[in-house]
Amino acid sequence: MPATSTEDEAMKLVTYGTGKGDSRLGALIGGDAVLDLAQASGGKPAFASMQALIDAGADALAQAKKLAASASRDAVSPLSSVKLAAPLPRPVRMRDCSLFLEHMEAGLNKIARQTADADPDPEAKYAELTGEGGRFRFNPLLKQRVIYYNCDTLAFSGPDDEIVWPSDSNWMDYELEWACVVGKPGENVTKEKAREHIFGYTIFNDWSARDTQLAVMECNLGPGAGKDFALSNGIGPCIATVDEFDDPYKLTMTARVNGEEWSRGTTGSMHHSFEDAVAEFSRDRSLVPGEMIGSGTVLGGCGLELGRQLADGDVVELEIEGIGVLRNKVVRRH
Repeated sequence: MPATSTEDEAMKLVTYGTGKGDSRLGALIGGDAVLDLAQASGGKPAFASMQALIDAGADALAQAKKLAASASRDAVSPLSSVKLAAPLPRPVRMRDCSLFLEHMEAGLNKIARQTADADPDPEAKYAELTGEGGRFRFNPLLKQRVIYYNCDTLAFSGPDDEIVWPSDSNWMDYELEWACVVGKPGENVTKEKAREHIFGYTIFNDWSARDTQLAVMECNLGPGAGKDFALSNGIGPCIATVDEFDDPYKLTMTARVNGEEWSRGTTGSMHHSFEDAVAEFSRDRSLVPGEMIGSGTVLGGCGLELGRQLADGDVVELEIEGIGVLRNKVVRRH
């Protein structure tokens, strides 16, 4: 395979295996090949894993770009011959946020309407559920602060992993999100300086056992088992480095199920930005390289909002412009 230049292409970093129980850090080359960065660098520790590269800082990332721009034939493999994994298999921390507020409002209204329709007076019930003190009222605090919950960093999945339907759920759902990866430590970072602390972006599918989630949230302790099950945090197919985007808030987001488009949105519809989240999460505490921040779901980016449900064997594809496609199949084994 000839050497290939990627100087004019986005730097897309992956974690992959060759079927031998290995885990390697790679750079995508030309869309159909992957460069083994550890091999290309002569085994430098900074290229042992995605976390090692993030920890090594800007100089190591610059070297990775040089290696990718003059990819050695011996260190390049066809993409079809490897298995991509979650690009950051175990983030040091992850928070999933409500940065897309339109989704929150639409989702609450949808659930309120479904609940009210079973009442003898649906309109009165809907007004009660969404009014002041109502169970599905949109909380104005969501507009003022970055609201989040902590994700299980042991439950990550990557491209083409099968997502097993939880046995206690009858309603599996996807969520079309994206996430940023922190690359630089800091405390009390200003919003204006926040992007300097972002390493890159990836697609995030916040898999949800929706019926379980709605039930446990009645206890006011978050989504619990509704979002916390094996492989429930899907990321991939790569991490696209932050400096490859002129404006990351102009990217088209799309979800397809079995090839049919279900959802389409844009990163530009976020009420809060990742910079807002970085500033808030560094206030009086430290940012950690390798932690991830999820965006929450774009408007229309889940079956709940659309009144549609996934079925056993469905293939879900989430695509974000400039990052790629994250594809998974959902399967029922119970």
